[in-house]
Amino acid sequence: MAYMIWNNFKTTALMAGLIGLFMAIGYAIAGPEAVLPALMLGGAMNILAYFYSDKLALATMRAKPIARQQDPELWDMVEQLAKRARLPMPKVCISPARAPNAFATGRNPQHGVVCVTAGLRNMLNLDELAGVIAHELSHIKHRDILISTIVAVVAGAITYLSYIAFFFGGRGRRNPWVPLLMMILAPLAAGIIRMAISRSREFEADRSAAALIGSGAPLASSLRKLDAAARQISLQVPEAQSNMFIVQPLTGKNMAKLFMTHPPTEERIERLLNM
Repeated sequence: MAYMIWNNFKTTALMAGLIGLFMAIGYAIAGPEAVLPALMLGGAMNILAYFYSDKLALATMRAKPIARQQDPELWDMVEQLAKRARLPMPKVCISPARAPNAFATGRNPQHGVVCVTAGLRNMLNLDELAGVIAHELSHIKHRDILISTIVAVVAGAITYLSYIAFFFGGRGRRNPWVPLLMMILAPLAAGIIRMAISRSREFEADRSAAALIGSGAPLASSLRKLDAAARQISLQVPEAQSNMFIVQPLTGKNMAKLFMTHPPTEERIERLLNM
């Protein structure tokens, strides 16, 4: 219960911080008169992300919901683990992506979605798959998926707004350093926010998954396989959505990022094996 209260507090603080970034960028682009429109835009982005971020994430991955007869093993596993976790049955989706990965989305447990890629489905055995599904269900139970999907949408918008500040100038016509600094600092700030929300929540989801299935070994084994494969096979998703996945995806740009949204995989594995 204490973790849930702290989680909700962090979620509220981070959403307020994202709106604050919108206001700062609006001020840099057009001065004080742009602060109120930026505030309204930031609020609208949070509302839209709340209701539609799951659809955006699934569309980006070209993921489709499946019925039980299409993959009985996967479907039954999700159903059994959801019951054990005392969660409503989430939608089960499969993405055709070759890169092995998985994520959860949806604004609350009643609208939860668990998505795995075809690459993951073909790579893992059933015990390892159970570890991954338990991890994603833990995100749903802790309501991590709401802030993860909202941050994915809003952080991407912040990056685009910083580009507008750079290319269209606004107040920067009087001070050319303003839009340049905004282009550098706004995506950096969004990256710090993504990093802050992701790392602690990944550790907690790993811990909860191990408790749910009774061992940390299956998830540790799957993380080792997924991390190695993710470094080789590119997953074509926006950088702002990388925090949603179970392991840091190679997005086709640069794996050696300044700010990684996930803790080191070896540290996650060590913690799981020590449970």
